[in-house]
Amino acid sequence: MTKVKSWREKLSDSKDLPKVVTLNDPAQKHWKGNTMAIPSPLEVNEIMAAVPKGKLITIQEIRKIIALKHRADIGCPLTCGIFSWISAHAAEEEAAEGKKNTTPYWRTLKTGGELNPKYPGGVEKQKRLLEAEGHKVFQKGKKTLVENFEMKLLKD
Repeated sequence: MTKVKSWREKLSDSKDLPKVVTLNDPAQKHWKGNTMAIPSPLEVNEIMAAVPKGKLITIQEIRKIIALKHRADIGCPLTCGIFSWISAHAAEEEAAEGKKNTTPYWRTLKTGGELNPKYPGGVEKQKRLLEAEGHKVFQKGKKTLVENFEMKLLKD
């Protein structure tokens, strides 16, 4: 029977990543690009960890950073989203063991400034952590969003 990996083990498991792949014709049309950078989990974590208090980042911004870094047309939306989720859980794992400076995953939002229900503690915990840092969070239909998030995005 195989042992279940911890979140930190998943975060450190880069397999054969990062890599840049050439997209097939339908994917090129869909994504409007020829190449896609697929990051390693640690690359996504590194970007998330660099977001200072008072600032925010979206998965879309992470994708742009990854694409630029690897000289690709786009950053992979699927892996950037999955790896942000792994990063969040790894940070909570570290916090549970008493580590103080963990990746501030709550500062990473979904596209459009939406909170991520898949993060540890769900939207409620992310909202509480963001509000503690001075962000205003509101409900719009089924989505929970950060008010004026664009004004607080991390800039290069």
